[in-house]
Amino acid sequence: MSRQILASTEFIEEIMKTTKFIKTAEVEKKWILIDAEDVVVGRLATFIAMRLRGKHMPTYTPHIDHGDNVIVINAEKVAFTGKKRNDKVYYWHTGYPGGLKERTADKILDGRFPERVMRKAVQRMLPKESPLARQQLSNLRVYAGSEHPHAAQEPQVIDFKSMSPKNTKGK
Repeated sequence: MSRQILASTEFIEEIMKTTKFIKTAEVEKKWILIDAEDVVVGRLATFIAMRLRGKHMPTYTPHIDHGDNVIVINAEKVAFTGKKRNDKVYYWHTGYPGGLKERTADKILDGRFPERVMRKAVQRMLPKESPLARQQLSNLRVYAGSEHPHAAQEPQVIDFKSMSPKNTKGK
């Protein structure tokens, strides 16, 4: 009986030697660029959240900001499936009695800050209200138009539309 315990202890120690947690100083962040024109919001948000957290890498460490810097352009031209563009409602509270406000996704996308729809979708897919989630969300840059000021970082362009036919809304 003691041989089995000894063998399992040695096995566990061997696994612990091979498991490597990456440190903050060892992180190499890449810059990626995604064009959001005619792309379904939820599918793109899950892809971006995964890249921001670093879950696409084999050295993923849950307590380290290990993800990439993500640039999203054409956020005003994103697509919703079904009737979500008119039916999806965003709520917020002013802090005063009776201060519950609401606005549909259609009004936000046609309004002054259409990039907020994409940012809010990604934010809701990150861990809830933690310093790590705020740090990871700060690596996301969303722009309503096709211009961005990050050309000096030489971002790698990812064609999200061609990854799956479900990523674009069928017209």
